[in-house]
Amino acid sequence: MVIGDYIYDFSCNEKKIIVELDGGQHSEPEIKTKDENKQQYAIGQGYKVLRFQNIDVDKNIEGVLEKLRKNLLDY
Repeated sequence: MVIGDYIYDFSCNEKKIIVELDGGQHSEPEIKTKDENKQQYAIGQGYKVLRFQNIDVDKNIEGVLEKLRKNLLDY
């Protein structure tokens, strides 16, 4: 999904939720700053941003899905 100058991994426009998946490189200071700017832009557009580490998707998909489910039901 594209909002402004940013590309987001996944979104549910109806619920105004964006899902971002982050690999290990997202812990680097320059990328963290870019991620924060990107996230703040989405929030400013009325979206809630959920971030997950790739390892969580690989090792704890149930936990990721539960967090997604709860957030989708809350909206």
